[in-house]
Amino acid sequence: MACSQSLGIAYTSSALDDSQRQFDIYYPTDTAVDARPLIVFVHGGAWRAEDKRDHASLARSILTATGCAVAVPNYRLTPSGNVDPNLRHPVHAEDLLAFLHFILAWRNPQYSFDPHKLVLIGHSCSAHMLSSIFLDSQTPSLTPSMVLLSAVKGIVLSEGIFDLDTLVARFPDYRRWFIDGAFGPAEHYPEFSTLRYSPWPNAPIKWLLIHSKGDMLVDVPQTVAMYNHLKTLYPEGIDHDIDTVESDHDDVLRQDAYIQMVKDFVVNFI
Repeated sequence: MACSQSLGIAYTSSALDDSQRQFDIYYPTDTAVDARPLIVFVHGGAWRAEDKRDHASLARSILTATGCAVAVPNYRLTPSGNVDPNLRHPVHAEDLLAFLHFILAWRNPQYSFDPHKLVLIGHSCSAHMLSSIFLDSQTPSLTPSMVLLSAVKGIVLSEGIFDLDTLVARFPDYRRWFIDGAFGPAEHYPEFSTLRYSPWPNAPIKWLLIHSKGDMLVDVPQTVAMYNHLKTLYPEGIDHDIDTVESDHDDVLRQDAYIQMVKDFVVNFI
């Protein structure tokens, strides 16, 4: 499917010259295509790295597979050695929530998508960010509007970080590398465990969790624990796959099997 792109669109009034609060969108050039869900891919990078431009090829692949427009937002990152509390969690997720509220109201006839049908994809640390918004993390600044909760039909989480304490127990160097900078120095981080978060009422979102057996950066038990938690919250609409993909952490995104799983999930909402 032929596609085009628009790059560097600001989603806050202060972001005209702030690339960390802009997004790119990839969309079908065939204007005869019916309005389909908008897919939002949120990059990982340990809350401190990566950029929307790094995932242009992935966005095009998802568009080709699904026929849906794909938006890729940036968000503020935590710099190495951060001591500024204003650049710690929840600032990254706050930016993501601001983008999602922006996209609900954004209207441009150039882009054909249904803003009332959103499918969100979070990879690595952004799986934690999406979980902190679409489950109740008891963080007022991460409270989604009822309109947004209604618009989000599905969430895909791949190679996700969900519980910081078990992650640090498995990979002790991560505390110094990015956890202390992004969340502040602490002995333990129970309040940031998405395994403790409760569901929002009247938000029948479907979830798909993906994890590769070959991931050397985030271990499979992170996703297994989150899957088990979601199953206690929602009797239906939760699925996971920890067997299909065998690539390393970010290589998962370049696998045909990953694109196929996303396609099979999205087709439920077209």
